[in-house]
Amino acid sequence: MTDPTVVTGPPTVGILYPGYSAEDDYPRAEKLLGDGSRLPLVHTEMREDAHRVDALLDIGGDDVLAAGAREVAAGGPLDAIVWACTSGSFVFGWDGAAAQVAALRETAGVPASSTSVAFVDACERLGVTRVAVGATYPDDVAERFVAFLARAGITAVQLSARGIVTATEVGTLPADLVLDFAASADHADAQAVLLPDTALHTVELLDALDARVGKPVLTANQVSVWQGLRLVGADRPRSGLGALFGAG
Repeated sequence: MTDPTVVTGPPTVGILYPGYSAEDDYPRAEKLLGDGSRLPLVHTEMREDAHRVDALLDIGGDDVLAAGAREVAAGGPLDAIVWACTSGSFVFGWDGAAAQVAALRETAGVPASSTSVAFVDACERLGVTRVAVGATYPDDVAERFVAFLARAGITAVQLSARGIVTATEVGTLPADLVLDFAASADHADAQAVLLPDTALHTVELLDALDARVGKPVLTANQVSVWQGLRLVGADRPRSGLGALFGAG
């Protein structure tokens, strides 16, 4: 876990988001935070919308993230920056994801992280070491996320993969299906359920997801926002955003 840098006043966390699918979760999160925290978002280049390894390596390239970082910083000073793409970070493996974050931090000049790293830090915050994973991805991509978690000492006791190829399609999934998917992905031995796709709309469902499953449900856009706040010491307890935010 990266140590936070404390800032005074409401922070500004730049969000780098690939393509167009569930980017509207971030203004929704900003509104739910309700304390003046800002989450300015830039759409990074996505040459191909595909949950396929080669396409994901391209989406998360250092050149793509550097261009996004410069664009979001042009809108005003940042306190932190987050690469809000799970598959476009864990696909590089543990060491590659760390190098990706380091390069982003150097380019942006502020604390940086990615959604994959945020999942690990969120599990640590909640004391979670056994999870069930509900992935929208094809099997081979989902298994890479499981391997990434394993490097952090987090065991996936169950993996459910829906095999959806594009982020665009994931972004159209309705709330009732997201709730059902989380519940069906759960396992009795899991301490939490992880939904690792920032293309999935979840921010307005976080409390409902926890209630439906009966344990913490960590979602990609949720942990991305939480991580950005944590990086600047602003991750105080908040209501309406799931168990993770309630834990402070």
